[in-house]
Amino acid sequence: MSLPLFQLPDNEPSKLVGFAGNRIDRQSEKRSDTASHDALAQSDTRLMVLEGGKLVLDYSDLANPNALFSLEKAQDFQPDLDNAILLGLQDGYSVLAVTAQINTETLSEPLKAIPYRSIYVDNILPDDMTGAMAEAIALDAWHKNHQFCGRCGQKTSMRAGGFKRTCDACDTEMFPRTDPVAIMLPVRGDKCILARSPHFAPLTYSSLAGFIEPGETIEAAVRRESAEEMGLNIGRVGYYASQPWPFPYSLMIGCHAEVLSDDFTVDLSELEDGRWFSRDEVRLMLAGTHPDGLITPQKNAIASHLIAAWASLDT
Repeated sequence: MSLPLFQLPDNEPSKLVGFAGNRIDRQSEKRSDTASHDALAQSDTRLMVLEGGKLVLDYSDLANPNALFSLEKAQDFQPDLDNAILLGLQDGYSVLAVTAQINTETLSEPLKAIPYRSIYVDNILPDDMTGAMAEAIALDAWHKNHQFCGRCGQKTSMRAGGFKRTCDACDTEMFPRTDPVAIMLPVRGDKCILARSPHFAPLTYSSLAGFIEPGETIEAAVRRESAEEMGLNIGRVGYYASQPWPFPYSLMIGCHAEVLSDDFTVDLSELEDGRWFSRDEVRLMLAGTHPDGLITPQKNAIASHLIAAWASLDT
């Protein structure tokens, strides 16, 4: 009898979602406290420049904007080199993330500062650079949120090239965190549950989702969130794929969930609407041909992959 492991597709679904193309070798076991400064001493090191929720890009080649700068060029942005984060190695050179100290609104052509979400939504960068950006902005957010020790309240300092912080007073060590989120498509026979939150784009319906709580399995979180948001009774839960989500530092864990009855009750304190959709209706939504203009999330979102995988099944 073969293990389910050997029945999985070679091209795993998680490789197809947004932010998943990061090729950087993180050098996790080789980071000294001087790793970032050592990398800055290398002539071929490249820097990714962040500022105020935006990434600086060079549009010298309009069709292929560049997200990486030499140290010499990055100096124009007055980068905070003392707190540079070593993302790792790519194609033999070090890649670091730094925050700019200038107002990026004053940049002149061919430089532009583009919001992170726009880069993701509009597919402005190649997959590997979008993945590297996700690593950079998640780490940047974590450092900004951990400037002080949670044990004694004193100032903390960056260590290990940006993959650790240490309290200057009590030596408590802190490491970058990832918040797990369960995102699920509840299904029953030839129909699925889709819902929308008030902040969704108009006419967009998507999967359910919620943070996994301490001491909770992925499956338990799927069942709890489905019950809380739409009163669903869930049976079997199957993992499908995951997606890094750097807003600020989450991991979306995508599942399909078996609904045991047709009954549901929408929690209008969390959702604007939710209902059953037939497989044929979902296929129209995915194709952008639904008669009421209803759509699913953008194609690089894990929710869209969950929905499309189910919709592609033969009835």
